[in-house]
Amino acid sequence: MARAVPHELTASRRLVVKVGSALLVEDGAPRADWLATLAEDLATLRSGGTEIIVVSSGAIALGAAKLGMAKGGRGSLADAQAAASVGQVELARLWADNLGRHDLTAAQMLVTLGDLEDRRRYLNASATLQRLIEAGAVPVVNENDSVATEEIRFGDNDRLAARVAQAAGADAVILLSDVDGLYDRDPREDGAVRLERVEGVTPEIIAMADTSSTSGLGSGGMLAKLQAARIAERAGISLVVANGTHLSPLKRYRETGVGTVFVPQADASARKAWLAGRLAPAGVLTVDDGCAEALAKGASLLAAGLAEIEGEFSRGDLVAIFGPNGERLGQGLVEYSAAECRAILGLREEQQEAKLGYAPRAAVIHRDHMVQA
Repeated sequence: MARAVPHELTASRRLVVKVGSALLVEDGAPRADWLATLAEDLATLRSGGTEIIVVSSGAIALGAAKLGMAKGGRGSLADAQAAASVGQVELARLWADNLGRHDLTAAQMLVTLGDLEDRRRYLNASATLQRLIEAGAVPVVNENDSVATEEIRFGDNDRLAARVAQAAGADAVILLSDVDGLYDRDPREDGAVRLERVEGVTPEIIAMADTSSTSGLGSGGMLAKLQAARIAERAGISLVVANGTHLSPLKRYRETGVGTVFVPQADASARKAWLAGRLAPAGVLTVDDGCAEALAKGASLLAAGLAEIEGEFSRGDLVAIFGPNGERLGQGLVEYSAAECRAILGLREEQQEAKLGYAPRAAVIHRDHMVQA
């Protein structure tokens, strides 16, 4: 009996496919035969009615080879930025040529972390993706490593792919990797078992991750893929980790179904998904035991439960929330500045007005503007 075609390919109206550096580039040169078969896979999906977005690494590796830089262009931040500047041209040409052979138009879109962290810029990126797809183009997205620094970058294209899928309103993400999926331990160990389906990226699932990226080209590893899966599941998006090393990798996945599927949450909301996907909190609020217990039950964060404030932030900024034992509880949009939070730390509502000089707001972080870890 023939195996059923994976749901993520047959039912997706809009699909994001992420391609890593190690799959695209070998010894400084593009893997031309492999890329040609992937482009054919993408064209087949498009002809079947699936809208495609590509998130592609490879700019630094390609640029470093062109410039003759040591360490693949990753010897310093300046090297990486210079290599990316040259490599972005090469990468765009590769995709334009390969997709063009199937009468598909590639559109380069470079983003930084801030483009998807700031709500207004996020909506602008979303509108651009939507218009490109409506016009019949295939957006090819990459992090703009020519200007990004360590403080303002995703650092891996796995999480970027999940955020792009969210911004684009995609149904599914496929992360092409060098392994067949998530295993319960190092897949090189005897007895390692691949998980076919994961319903919820729990701490137990995170513990299975391997953070290494053995190629020396990429910056991901399985931990980054699980972080991407967490972003996707909260946005109501399916995410698959599948082996991309073979020729025609999407065709292979369609025919075999070998991979790990991360199931989306059924009750995902757009705004909370955006909050959950943000990666750069401006500060940290540590709460006491009573507050941590209340938050777990869905309550808002009140000043009376604050134990410690870290960082400098303004009203409306994203802050992380930690419990008394250092466990991350979630994150949300704060209603007070850092200075105001310090002023009312531990105070009950009736005590806050004297400190602030005005009537206090309902909460430091309202439950509607908060997501749990």
